[in-house]
Amino acid sequence: MPEFLDLHSSTTKVLRALADGAMRRHGLHLGQDHLLAALWEQDGRTPGEIAAAVHVTTPTVVKMATRMTTAGLLTRRRDDRDNRLVRLWLTDAGRALRGPVEAERRSMEERVTADLTEAERTHLLNALAKIHRSASGLLDEQAGG
Repeated sequence: MPEFLDLHSSTTKVLRALADGAMRRHGLHLGQDHLLAALWEQDGRTPGEIAAAVHVTTPTVVKMATRMTTAGLLTRRRDDRDNRLVRLWLTDAGRALRGPVEAERRSMEERVTADLTEAERTHLLNALAKIHRSASGLLDEQAGG
């Protein structure tokens, strides 16, 4: 397997394990922080809107939302104008996690990049953004063709 793909894959696994531990300290499962972030940005989104924003399937969001509703972080309500739509709304407990979760993610990012200079950190972020754009474009081509 090519060197970049090997290194990226093993790094992703380690980062996911770190993120999972960090989110569990706040009572969340891995990925639920992304669903919350989508609602912190715009509360009352539909599962489909959230799925598009966080790049997962709608059934994945629905399953996550069910767990998070049971945990008291979200509520589900029918759309006022279109009764076929369900919207997800943060509870006070879901809103209260914003500060701690964002601080946890910031801290983790700072710790895993602590050995990088500011220039290296900037270069890494720019390079990853380019790779993400390229990979997303290839994925779009694959889906369309």
